[in-house]
Amino acid sequence: MATVTLGGNPVHTSGTLPEKGSKTPDFKLTATDLASKSLSDYAGQNLVLNVFPSVDTGTCATSIREFNKAASTLENTKVLCISKDLPFAMARFCGAEGLDNVESLSDFRDGNFGKSYGLDFTDGAFQSLLSRCVIVVDSEGKVIYTEQVPEIADEPNYEAALNALK
Repeated sequence: MATVTLGGNPVHTSGTLPEKGSKTPDFKLTATDLASKSLSDYAGQNLVLNVFPSVDTGTCATSIREFNKAASTLENTKVLCISKDLPFAMARFCGAEGLDNVESLSDFRDGNFGKSYGLDFTDGAFQSLLSRCVIVVDSEGKVIYTEQVPEIADEPNYEAALNALK
């Protein structure tokens, strides 16, 4: 279990992030067209997993915008924006913002991703939502960078995450 804060108050997650150098856990997520996506759908590509509680919060929306800017310059890399928001909300947000360099995925169906990656909040106001994290995976499926943001309202370190791909 990891401890982060929400407005300065401690909250806990269901586990800890995958370790650097470890094999990336598989996942089953739902795309905005309601298709099921798993890790194998991205075989051979680098991945930036931008994980957050909800697209309807300012910091989460900012992280999508920031990674969308960077995604257009990344070779052989997909940026996956992951939350428990309904796929319709993610599609609406990205469509309204013109964000087409990232792929939105939802863990709303069975929570497999949050469980496998240890990211579900187990208490606090955001209980059962996902913790704000960035996980970078190389083209061979190994974790090369992780960050769990210590205060949920803070943005992740975009530069450090993207530098892991170099």
